Amino acid sequence: MTQTPATAAHESPPIRPAELAAYLAARMCHDFISPASAIVSGLDLLEDPTAQDMREDAMGLIAASARKLADLLAFTRVAFGASASAETFDARELEKLAQGVFAHMRAELDWQVTTPAVNKPAARTLLNLAQMAGAALPTGGAARVRAVEEGGAMAITVEAAGPRARLRPEVLSGLRGEGPGEGLHGHWVQARYVHLFVTDAGGRVLVEVGDEKVTLGATIPA
Repeated sequence: MTQTPATAAHESPPIRPAELAAYLAARMCHDFISPASAIVSGLDLLEDPTAQDMREDAMGLIAASARKLADLLAFTRVAFGASASAETFDARELEKLAQGVFAHMRAELDWQVTTPAVNKPAARTLLNLAQMAGAALPTGGAARVRAVEEGGAMAITVEAAGPRARLRPEVLSGLRGEGPGEGLHGHWVQARYVHLFVTDAGGRVLVEVGDEKVTLGATIPA
């Protein structure tokens, strides 16, 4: 098992804000382009006079893709964006956002956050770590999200357990505060962003990788 705290010993030189923004924008575009393209494909089928027998399939494709796009947009607004001027978030609303994303994943979400409200860094951490845990379960499994407030700090733990559970090397590098190396920037930038806003808030990130299990955690001042 590998346990990695996000300590200064692992950190690389600070990434330029413009570079991080570009990677985040590319990541979001990548997430949105698939359902948006599927909607366009469905509309093309509806307009094709030779494909009228596929009208029902086209409507189903449009509806499913529109739901996925709406779920991703709502999730991204809080997980990556400023989400208006809100500084605290209802944990039940965060669960709805996370469940919306997991509706389009193979993994299942087990949300066990009993704290009624969390601050902005904790809200972003919960959502991002939950999505990363789901991505670590490509063939299915369960991502269990827990958070407790103790001694003026919020302790967050997200366990991804299932067959072939794995954490990409670039995600591990991002959580350590390192560069992406040879990995894909789209996977790395989310982890690097988590490391950035958690450490900016005075917290730290922890990672454990075991047999068919990945545990992501963070402690953040409440």
